[in-house]
Amino acid sequence: MNLKEEAAREAVKFVEDGMVVGLGSGSTASVAIKLLGEKVRGGMGIVGIPTSRDSEILGRSVGIKIGELKDHPEVDVTIDGADEVDPKLNLIKGLGGALVREKIVAVATKLDIIVVDESKLVEYLCQKVPLPVEIVRFSREATMRRLKGLGSEPKLRMRDGEEFVTDNGNLIADCRFPRIDDPARMESELNLVPGVVDNGLFVGLAHKVIVASEKGVRTIDRKK
Repeated sequence: MNLKEEAAREAVKFVEDGMVVGLGSGSTASVAIKLLGEKVRGGMGIVGIPTSRDSEILGRSVGIKIGELKDHPEVDVTIDGADEVDPKLNLIKGLGGALVREKIVAVATKLDIIVVDESKLVEYLCQKVPLPVEIVRFSREATMRRLKGLGSEPKLRMRDGEEFVTDNGNLIADCRFPRIDDPARMESELNLVPGVVDNGLFVGLAHKVIVASEKGVRTIDRKK
């Protein structure tokens, strides 16, 4: 068993029969979805709330019943990944492009579990990766200028030579900040920019972070 699977297996232990479960996006979350599929085949009944089209497709393929937030507004447990985790368990997410739906599901979740490898732990946010910001196509030039005015170096995300388009039909501006020391303030400032749908700062949402390393798996709980 590799470390990623070992960490995902630890997260899946928090899922019980009858729960509504947020299905995260990305490689580690995919491992967790497959493990949940094993539990479903073993007789466990859960409803999965996917955070992306990919997680919905995978969830259905392994036998998980897929639901929607309109029918299940409260999610018991969500298992997801992150691109950076600071000492207060604030996150940067969105390098996979699903940040808006991931945040919507995280806010609705009673127990939000993040599974990462040790390389994702940082001293401050934007230490290693840019901050993804989802923007509407209509105003992208003006929005990018305003994002630059907040101290970032925004770059429109491309994939295979074309603009990356989110599941919501929007674009992603990857914003390189020197550092983000006040994530809550920056999250608010970014979301006040006209044309910004949301950003990849997840502040105070993660309850547990399960970390895989060569030394094994450990769990960090958010301080209350």
